[in-house]
Amino acid sequence: MKRVLIANRGEIAVRIVRACRDCGLDSVAVYADGDADAPFVRMADEAHALRGTSAAETYLHVDKLIEAARRSGADAVHPGYGFLSERAEFARRVLAEGLTWIGPDPDVIEALGDKVEARRIARRVGAPMAEGSEGPLAGPDEAVAFARRFGLPIAIKAAHGGGGRGLRIARELGEVEDLFRSAVREAEGAFGRGECFVERFIERPRHVEAQVLADRHGHVEVVGTRDCSLQRRNQKLVEEAPAPFLTPEQRERIETAARGICREAGYVGAGTVEFLVGADGTISFLEVNTRLQVEHPVTEETTGIDLVAEQFRIAEGLPLTIRETPEPRGHAIEFRINAEDPGRGFLPASGTITRFSAPSGPGIRLDSGVEAGSAVPSQFDSLVAKLVVTGATRDEALARARRALREFVVEGVPTVIPFHRAVLDHPDFAGERFAVHTRWIETEFMAGEAAARPAPPPPLLRASIEIDGRMVEIGLPPALLGLLGSGGLVAAPADALPEDPNAVCAPLPGTLAQWRVSDGASVEAGETLAVIDAMKMETPVAAPAAGILRRLAPEGAGVAAGETIARVEPVTP
Repeated sequence: MKRVLIANRGEIAVRIVRACRDCGLDSVAVYADGDADAPFVRMADEAHALRGTSAAETYLHVDKLIEAARRSGADAVHPGYGFLSERAEFARRVLAEGLTWIGPDPDVIEALGDKVEARRIARRVGAPMAEGSEGPLAGPDEAVAFARRFGLPIAIKAAHGGGGRGLRIARELGEVEDLFRSAVREAEGAFGRGECFVERFIERPRHVEAQVLADRHGHVEVVGTRDCSLQRRNQKLVEEAPAPFLTPEQRERIETAARGICREAGYVGAGTVEFLVGADGTISFLEVNTRLQVEHPVTEETTGIDLVAEQFRIAEGLPLTIRETPEPRGHAIEFRINAEDPGRGFLPASGTITRFSAPSGPGIRLDSGVEAGSAVPSQFDSLVAKLVVTGATRDEALARARRALREFVVEGVPTVIPFHRAVLDHPDFAGERFAVHTRWIETEFMAGEAAARPAPPPPLLRASIEIDGRMVEIGLPPALLGLLGSGGLVAAPADALPEDPNAVCAPLPGTLAQWRVSDGASVEAGETLAVIDAMKMETPVAAPAAGILRRLAPEGAGVAAGETIARVEPVTP
């Protein structure tokens, strides 16, 4: 293996380029039109255009990737994470072309990528597990029947794929049908397959995972544990290693189950076995991710093991460099830097980064796919960088993280940095009582923030006034304007007019994936009318008021942030 084609983009492509350089391998990048000037393209030894803008035209286009490998003379393919990294058909195609696939065997990807089959494998080795359906369900009626039999809440999950896509939690019987259809639709869009199964949902669970490495010489080792409980929309925001506040018995059970599942499946490569840990200590197998994880750096920082270099060794048929689970060295925390607006429910954002000033100093690692001037396209994931902070203890890592996040400045697009700063001061996360769970952000953190937030000041009224012979526009609080009386002030009508209270606006740029309500139907205030697909996530659009829906944009249309896609006409008595 001498020349590696990286079938990915962004920060993970940068990470693999660096690993190639460390290991004496040439790197070949591929890129979509919007990534032509991205750092990973410039850093690679060679780069080839995929000619397209969407994921389907580029990073998901198998023929284009194989052709790039042929043109470049690559003899191996690293898929990174996301995109085609867990597609067995891509791995088979790579191998059929005589290239080295840096990942598990296709049959193993297929078996463990099918979450129903993965549950069967886990059951065979005695892994702890919640009650679930025996296989994918034929339709929403079967999901309703499961909920009636086993009770609520239930988790509806895509049988193929991961990353929180195609996952819905139903807490009321009346919402099971709609949520099942939504999960199927999102799974089809993200993974090309819409089969879904259901299982009992553990309330307020922690998300704990075990990193596994396995070679072709029969060695299967658990490298360590991670906690990934801080999530929004079922996708991780903060991860740390080793998973804190586990009992020795819980840690042993998780590591034993992870090792057993991978050995039973004939796993080879780097993979992650994920579990839920309930507030009562209950442990339940979740899934196996047959690829490198976004959060792999925290394991690297606490073990000294280069996981990508180990992937290279395994792909070449060499044995692991370790023979047992290493004792963790200190504590590491990763903060995903996503282009999202925490103040607007973590809505993804696109645009150009005008300033990118990263922190440095003791215990700081930054894995970034952007720099000042980089574009953040709406077609791809919102992750732009990862800040990894390491300390001798968890408390030292937290202190260094506070310092690093104060130094971190990104301008041009909103990011989750303000959220990270706030969560570091929250006792549920940073105190002695670790009370974080997978829905903590939505149910507790955001609710607490809203309650503590002061009422917004009244909007300024825009007015024009002449000063020294020059007309100047100023903003005045309504109270002051009232005190001044007319006083010669003339309001600027365009600015003073309130927004249309009946307009249904797209909250972010993306694709109008689905209308949930027919044109001309009666709707209630707050009812979900449509779904916007942006950055591989579905965002619902609610009715601003009760009335009759008048749709203005068709399904499948591209929409801009703030664009009016419908109006709700008031019903006159």
